[in-house]
Amino acid sequence: MTSPQELKAIVSEGLLSFPVTDFDEQGDFRADTYAERLEWLAPYGATALFAAGGTGEFFSLTKSDYTNVIRTATETCRGKVPILAGAGGPTRVAIEYAQEAERLGANGVLLMPHYLTEASQEGIAAHVEQVCTAVKNIGVIVYNRANSKLNADMLERLADSCPNLIGFKDGVGEIEAMVTIRRRLGDRFSYLGGLPTAEVYAAAYKALGVPVYSSAVFNFIPKTAMDFYRAIAADDHATVGKLIDEFFLPYLAIRNRRAGYAVSIVKAGAKLVGHSAGPVRAPLTDLTEEELAQLDVLIKKLGAQ
Repeated sequence: MTSPQELKAIVSEGLLSFPVTDFDEQGDFRADTYAERLEWLAPYGATALFAAGGTGEFFSLTKSDYTNVIRTATETCRGKVPILAGAGGPTRVAIEYAQEAERLGANGVLLMPHYLTEASQEGIAAHVEQVCTAVKNIGVIVYNRANSKLNADMLERLADSCPNLIGFKDGVGEIEAMVTIRRRLGDRFSYLGGLPTAEVYAAAYKALGVPVYSSAVFNFIPKTAMDFYRAIAADDHATVGKLIDEFFLPYLAIRNRRAGYAVSIVKAGAKLVGHSAGPVRAPLTDLTEEELAQLDVLIKKLGAQ
């Protein structure tokens, strides 16, 4: 078991990632290839992995899927790399997921947005607090995204009422709000960059005092993902600029063609490097053959992973 404060220390440095979830051609979860994926990725040096996260298609998993994904992740990665489990949706459902993750031995929870409806700051805070209270021994990181955005005032209140709320992951990119939160809350939280294709924002977030981010491309180019992170950490602007120009910007041009491609393109990359995770589930759609070929060219330019 990892205490909340131990988890905070773990995720306050290094590169994080969120593995895709393996499905067969009928769209059913494949535990065997998912375990192989985790075993392949674990030695590359990510500080922690988010199982059943956004890129892991949390939003399309059944409760049975969720149990199987988190069980496979915790059993495969025990003693190798910490596992944080995604949880989200309606508050009581998010509580069930968080408790299941704790039961299965996850090291922490990434709390994703509640479902569908808009909500006040007080309502979102109540959602976060109820989930934090529902787990007994593990830390919670709140994912600031979509319809679940917290301001600095409300985060201060949650920091006081939820000792196991140890992290703030930003998927919004509102710089003024991020600066305010980072300056106001100081070292109370660990802070993670969580925008899609976070590498593009990594240098800017590091300047804000948020040097840690989660990488989606780690799923298929783990060596390059680690090289890029080390270049950011070392202020190696030449390497950062080269990879931004030669890989990430053309990659974004493909990713931005359709809504949901931020997940689909990662699964496409995994397929191209020989670690297929199968298709995405509806409502997402897979890349076209033309787009797949364009991504293949970009990956091959990077060399062996």
